[in-house]
Amino acid sequence: MTVAAAVLAAPVAGCAVGDQPQAGQHRDESPVHYVALGDSYTAAPGTGRTVGSPSGCQRSDNNYPRLVATEVGADTFTDASCGGATTEHVTRPQQTPEGTNPPQLSALTPETTLVTVGIGGNDIGLVELAAQCGEVAEDGRECGDSIAIEDRVGRTVSAVASVVRDIRRKAPGARVLVVGYPTILPGDPAACEGVLPHSPGDLATLREGLLLLNHVLEEQANTHGAEFVDTADVTENHHVCAPEGAWIEGLESTTGAAPLHPTAQGEQAIADAVLSAVRGR
Repeated sequence: MTVAAAVLAAPVAGCAVGDQPQAGQHRDESPVHYVALGDSYTAAPGTGRTVGSPSGCQRSDNNYPRLVATEVGADTFTDASCGGATTEHVTRPQQTPEGTNPPQLSALTPETTLVTVGIGGNDIGLVELAAQCGEVAEDGRECGDSIAIEDRVGRTVSAVASVVRDIRRKAPGARVLVVGYPTILPGDPAACEGVLPHSPGDLATLREGLLLLNHVLEEQANTHGAEFVDTADVTENHHVCAPEGAWIEGLESTTGAAPLHPTAQGEQAIADAVLSAVRGR
């Protein structure tokens, strides 16, 4: 099944409960009880000091949920994100090298007023595929035809739909923002010559996979009563191969952030996109 067909057919890092950010200013008088769910693009390992439990989730004190929580002056804030999380770990425990992260959905309550969720990348194994294709390229081969990226993304549709529905059930009064993935690779593969070992064809395939995944996230958010936050546009000129101002780490980290993940600047850009959505801009 193609991604487009799947979308039409579908109806869709650790936990620190009560963790308070530094005091921010409320935008109105309504209390903000904010819960962040997601994978390593949310947890943002290496972009700051590791906080929360279990430490194996590698949540940064400088990830976009904390930046958002501080800015909106959240009354309560829980970061349930965890590096390596898939859609399955929204409803089931996740084992990490340093302990177990509870099902991320357990952080939600009927009092929750704001939820952000960034999930799905690990379901298709996008970062792992990029690394594998890089290794293949070093031997002069391509992997694009063998990874079936469209089929992989198509299989995430029902899982993403379930995540959004489950969040809406657990926190019926919350505003739910599904946060898309940033731009990792440029539209023109030639921009990565000398930066990444991948062939132009493989780079185009991997970029298309991320575009398709973001499309699924947007469609399922809209279908199931949530909102989609586009982070690809704001990071389009700051991809991993950008000659200046890259906000995505390369295959080898130079800033401490995880390879092929947002740097601290990338997390700030994502936070800004989320805040614009929260404020209705």
